[in-house]
Amino acid sequence: MAAPAGRRAPLALGLTGLACALFGLVLLVVLPGVVRDQVIKNVRIDPNSIAFSMWKDIPVPFYLSAYFFEVMNPKEIHLGAKPVVNQRGPYVYREYRYKTNITFHDNGTVSFLEYRRFYFQPDLSDGMEEDYIVVPNILVMGAAIMMEKLPHFLKVLISGALAGFGQDAFMNRTVGEIMWGYDDPLIDVLNNFVPGLIPFKGKFGLFVDFNNSNTGLFTVYTGATDIKQIHIVDTWNGLKKVNYWRSNECNMINGTSGEMWPPFMTPSSSLEFYSPDACRSMKLVYEQSGVFKGVPTYRFVAPKTLFANGTDYPPNEGFCPCRESGIQNVSTCRMNAPVFISHPHFYNGDPALVDAVDGLHPNKEQHGLFLDVHPVTGIPMNCSIKLQLSLYIKKVSGISQTGQINPVVLPILWFAESGAIEGSVLKQFYTNLVLIPSVLEYVQYICIGLGVALMLAAIVLEVKRQRHAREKSPREPDPQTKPPLSSETTPLLQDASKTNQNTAAEA
Repeated sequence: MAAPAGRRAPLALGLTGLACALFGLVLLVVLPGVVRDQVIKNVRIDPNSIAFSMWKDIPVPFYLSAYFFEVMNPKEIHLGAKPVVNQRGPYVYREYRYKTNITFHDNGTVSFLEYRRFYFQPDLSDGMEEDYIVVPNILVMGAAIMMEKLPHFLKVLISGALAGFGQDAFMNRTVGEIMWGYDDPLIDVLNNFVPGLIPFKGKFGLFVDFNNSNTGLFTVYTGATDIKQIHIVDTWNGLKKVNYWRSNECNMINGTSGEMWPPFMTPSSSLEFYSPDACRSMKLVYEQSGVFKGVPTYRFVAPKTLFANGTDYPPNEGFCPCRESGIQNVSTCRMNAPVFISHPHFYNGDPALVDAVDGLHPNKEQHGLFLDVHPVTGIPMNCSIKLQLSLYIKKVSGISQTGQINPVVLPILWFAESGAIEGSVLKQFYTNLVLIPSVLEYVQYICIGLGVALMLAAIVLEVKRQRHAREKSPREPDPQTKPPLSSETTPLLQDASKTNQNTAAEA
């Protein structure tokens, strides 16, 4: 039976509101699972996923910016004075990364080699590769420390040979030579005196192993069987752990290869990765939430304990022998050369390191490393990884080139590897993984709110309709109240009364 015309509007509104509210509630229950499934589908290492092309050939424009510490008083340092340095740079290189030998395995892992190539960018640099800079003579000063325990007469012979080649404690080389290598007969001379002291041939340069070379064979989990394991390193060069350090904990290969991380992060998450360049695993911690070009991010930074010594942070005891907190000795993975890594300008390090060298000005904005990661996908949006290379130098008896140099950890250079997603890659990422889920999330609440509003409107309309109907309908008589007599009824009642009186008289 059809509803009366007056009741159709409230009924229609009520049913429409109920439908909207139910649709919103369904979205509220179902949408998180749908978004999660889409994220899992699109971030795992699979040729059909959106993130696969980003993982295989990183489209993000990466830049390596190198800053050199030019030694301003080499002669005075040789006589025992405090070093004075002046920062030069940046010397900027465009960095291209790509993966080869990609091989999927039955156990849910994939192996690959990643290569890097660098191209100098003069328009972004403050100087040219042909610029000359005075820095410590790494081969001479490094070899001096390595030969410290040799017999005195042998050190004197080696020192004489070094003098014959015009070698000194400091050298004046171009940026290109320091970065990418130069031929030095000193390598053969040192190896003739002490076989194997410098176990390589060819050019010597701080980044000679970076250009056109790979970072080792990584085998990582694809996320096909467990999304929580995606990008986590299974082995590096076939190893589950390295043997550079003095504890199992420090030798462990933990985290990812440093490019992407498992999705669905929380502020309690950390970013852990294995760095072949630092020969160790590193862990970054959550600092704050933010937004990068419309994409929500978590910022992760290095904790103060990253390069702390074993005294200040006992878990780092395995990286010792240690000096002051804030620097790490990497000689065991750098041919025993007295090389240290740290944050630039010894940021977060022991103040004694900064006080020992004039010209250092550490601050978080310029020298603190960070990664801004999209927490839902685990993909970095913006990053800047910064490290400093320093050389420990001092007087070594028998090596005249070391003069009266006081022990000091002297910075050579620091560099930043920086990159940010932009252009079409950012647009695709934002649309598929941020915009659409956000729109659907707003739709669910809009539907619930609209549905409730329509149902309330229907109730209000129905109440008004019923009130209006009551006001229009006639009132029902009160059974206790007699109706008034009409003019036609009164004479009849009078005649009936007279008849009754006459009848009573006759009787």
